[in-house]
Amino acid sequence: MPAWSFRRIFQLRPFVFFTLILVLKSMLAYFVIFDGGPSWTLLMTEMPFFWLLFCLIEWFASKRKLVYYVTVNLLVTAIFFAVIMYYKYFGIIVTYHALEQINQVTAVKSSVFSLLAPYYLFIFLDIVVFVALLARRKRLVDWKRMSQLPLNKAVVSALFIVSLALCLFNILPNRASMNEIVKAEDMGILNYEVYTLFSDPKQPTIPMSEITQAAIDQEKGITEPAEPKYHGAAKGKNLIIVQMEAFQNFLIGLKIGGQEVTPNMNKLAKEHIYFSNFYQQVGQGNTSDAEFVVNTSFYTPPAGAASVVYTNHALPSLPKLLQANGYQTATFHTNYVEFWNRSDLYKALGFEKYYDQNWFGHDDTVFFGPSDEVLYKKTAEQLDAMQKNGPFYSQLITMSSHHPFSIPPRKYKITLPPEYEGTFVGDYIRAQNYADYALGLFIDDLKKRGIWDNSVFVIYGDHLGLPIYSLNNDEKKLMKDIYGRDYANSDMINIPLIISSPGVTTPMELKETGGQSDIMPTVANLLGISLQDHIHFGQDLLNQPSNLLPERYYLPTGSLITNTQMFIPGTTFKDGTNHPLHGNAAAAVPTAEDQYTRSLKLLQLSDSYVTQLPPVGP
Repeated sequence: MPAWSFRRIFQLRPFVFFTLILVLKSMLAYFVIFDGGPSWTLLMTEMPFFWLLFCLIEWFASKRKLVYYVTVNLLVTAIFFAVIMYYKYFGIIVTYHALEQINQVTAVKSSVFSLLAPYYLFIFLDIVVFVALLARRKRLVDWKRMSQLPLNKAVVSALFIVSLALCLFNILPNRASMNEIVKAEDMGILNYEVYTLFSDPKQPTIPMSEITQAAIDQEKGITEPAEPKYHGAAKGKNLIIVQMEAFQNFLIGLKIGGQEVTPNMNKLAKEHIYFSNFYQQVGQGNTSDAEFVVNTSFYTPPAGAASVVYTNHALPSLPKLLQANGYQTATFHTNYVEFWNRSDLYKALGFEKYYDQNWFGHDDTVFFGPSDEVLYKKTAEQLDAMQKNGPFYSQLITMSSHHPFSIPPRKYKITLPPEYEGTFVGDYIRAQNYADYALGLFIDDLKKRGIWDNSVFVIYGDHLGLPIYSLNNDEKKLMKDIYGRDYANSDMINIPLIISSPGVTTPMELKETGGQSDIMPTVANLLGISLQDHIHFGQDLLNQPSNLLPERYYLPTGSLITNTQMFIPGTTFKDGTNHPLHGNAAAAVPTAEDQYTRSLKLLQLSDSYVTQLPPVGP
């Protein structure tokens, strides 16, 4: 760096220097997150927040001013970097609620690093400058000495008042916005972070006496049939539920280079009941949230993972319901049970037994634990022993196809075309191909042991694997080639659901809209088990032609899915957007404001019901 550049740096007061630095970092964050990218408006939204902090330094710090400026710079940089990285996976603005996830980060560090685009590192460019300054120690000492010179107190006071007024002006008019991304852009990212810290987003709690199944069904717009189809058709059979890690619906029937990507899932979809218009309903807990929703038919909490927020409550659940009807219950997952607080989750759900990495061991490790092959092999052996004691309910959580999908070469089962090699999409397809291969081994094992014919086999994806906001332009083109159109938000959260039971299910693809909360009432109907005294927010997909699915977390608050489209609100309902499902704009019917209102009411009913349940027993 030429000498004249250093002289100019040292001629700048820290107030001006760090303002310029943080404005540049704001621009990078806006470029990554907001559709319009950075604009002059960030000078009105972000810069006043910097100045509030800098004015406080100028007021109260008589010594070590430069240290305080550097500290503020590092804290703001950390916030912007966290916002960028979180957005790249979840598509939302991170808040302090995500601090609950800090202990999970080390376990998924490979996923975090995979999201790191090289240009994000520009946010740390000023560190390089400081290193260069350290090499010019005399200049640095001069700068430190100059930083101690007080600014005019009247100017600082006036600037503080103006900055505070601008921050309040940015925050107060935008509080009612439903869309968190729109809210963060209108308020400014730092103002939004402070707003979420002090605001109370909770809706008023609805009394338990008003939370009835009739009230829920009314909000959903459904009526239970007097004689539901398939009721008790699989009565007395075992129930096996397999939750496939990051498995999206576009994989069904997909061929790459003339090869079927998921031949075993394709076979299940062709020979049994396949729901192609099915969607995730997870929250901050991702995989563990899917377990919660499927086993309770409740929605995830507005903030935090269900496995953390809701497990102090005695949860009415599918395991408890089936135990009351003579079933053994167990859940199988090759990670440690402490991950995502599953030990408390399984206790609250009422599983009699759980099997985690301590039981599966450490052989054939892929990502966080033993491979899907190990999961299926050892689980099949345990199910074989369980079937001797009557019917059972088992849930299996797969893991080998976890983000960032970089499975070891020994697990490769498919040869990818050159254009897919070295891409996120290609890694995803290869990992899911292996997951499907392991699934095929499991099904064969169940058939050999005489379990398959006497079971209801349910399989679904837990959550998305390819976030749109994580894909580069080349990867988006690959997805466009796969879909024959642009990859959309509704495609991203579209997961498959397949229900198989020999002698009961026949080949059919049902296009009725469904979500993970619908699995429990659907299988309860098949098994002939009444939900009359069990509050649930899902519906029996075999007996309802329409649906209303509230969405949380991966989409802004107020987002919902109906039979024809996905709706995402803007500042309010009126400036929201409709996204036709499967790219079929001709079939879409604009979302009615009544559907939006009822969707929010359903979330409020679920939140109110779960938080008023009694505490979990010893």
